[in-house]
Amino acid sequence: MTRQWQIAGSRFLIVAAFGVVLGGCTTMPWESTPFYSSTPSRPTTLGNVPVPAGFYRVNPGDTLPGIASAFGRRPQDLATWNGLAPNTTAVGPGQVLRVAPPMASGSVVTPPANVAGANAAAAVPQQGVLLWPLRGPVLKGFAPGKSNGIVIGGRAGDPVKAAATGRVVYAGSGIEAYGPLIIIKHDDSLITAYGQNSTLLVKEGDAVAQGQTIGEVGVDSRGVASIQFEVRQNGQPVDPLAWLPKSGG
Repeated sequence: MTRQWQIAGSRFLIVAAFGVVLGGCTTMPWESTPFYSSTPSRPTTLGNVPVPAGFYRVNPGDTLPGIASAFGRRPQDLATWNGLAPNTTAVGPGQVLRVAPPMASGSVVTPPANVAGANAAAAVPQQGVLLWPLRGPVLKGFAPGKSNGIVIGGRAGDPVKAAATGRVVYAGSGIEAYGPLIIIKHDDSLITAYGQNSTLLVKEGDAVAQGQTIGEVGVDSRGVASIQFEVRQNGQPVDPLAWLPKSGG
């Protein structure tokens, strides 16, 4: 399977999922709208294990130099941090790599084990795994069955940040209710979506680092500068506040 085919397939699933639900929809943009199929894009034994901040799960077609470039690192540094030969270029799909330097304190966060038993720990939200995509007040909270995410207020043009390391699987304006929308897949269980941007600064297939600017805040139909932020775990909407630091946006 080529990387181009996989990206095209992911985009089709996203648009199809949105289209089915939004047909004739008159509710608010963030209400009752699944934004991605829960079906994994490829078989994996990593299952539902989230990738910790500072790590990246390899996608088909990735190379070590390409990943290093995407995260602003040197290939030799990634090789060192991951115990690989200095001249390594080939990496395998599903492999979890450290893309940030180990903490100076010496404590090292290890990537998730490639075992089914690790899935149980990933079944519950993990406070602080995600970063706030925008600094601002929560204008609308998560309500199961009524809203699928939260609305964060800001100023038009403010930077929108990636909540975690991952790969962009959708970036476009093809889903009217969400406006210019970015969807990032972090692993086979966790996905985030950022709607109502004014400008998109990434494209489909891009690898993004946690905290990287991916867009700019837009203004909704009521003239309110804000973004719509959703988190999906195993295809189901979950409360983003359960995954974000408690310090607030």
